[in-house]
Amino acid sequence: MKRPDSIWKRLDDNAERWLLLGFYAMIVATIVVEVVRRFALEYSSIWGEEIARYAFIYLAWVGASAAVKERAHIRIDVLLHYLPNRGKSAVYLFGDFCMLGLAILAVYTAIESRQISLKFGSVTHGLRISLAWFLAAVPLGFSLMIFRLGQSIWRDVGDLIRGRPVYEGARLFD
Repeated sequence: MKRPDSIWKRLDDNAERWLLLGFYAMIVATIVVEVVRRFALEYSSIWGEEIARYAFIYLAWVGASAAVKERAHIRIDVLLHYLPNRGKSAVYLFGDFCMLGLAILAVYTAIESRQISLKFGSVTHGLRISLAWFLAAVPLGFSLMIFRLGQSIWRDVGDLIRGRPVYEGARLFD
């Protein structure tokens, strides 16, 4: 009998995909409503454009995390095909550690920017809600990237120790 996956395993496998689907659906629905309102009712709102824009920002940052998880981000890997397994592991680990350093720096900078927005009470133009909610997309995205990079480094070190082939990535959506 097959044992059901735990909720943590399912979240690990699909969390970004479901978030991406939700943000994408929000963008499409908002734009469809705004197009109908603009051309059928000859009226448009400022909130629709803002919702679509901020959902797109979240979509981009969550998508970046998903790409890090699956090694689906853009890279030039022509030379990697000529390296032995240990060489590939070294290159991937070097890239992951460089990205980890950048992500940690980005989280620190983004949180500082969000704190300034909270301090001065910045609001969006159309929705009139705190801009800090939307500025949180950057630290959230980079925090997810840090988590996924940690998983990637753990996996690559384990593969290197056990002599398994390095994980070279997968496509986000099959």
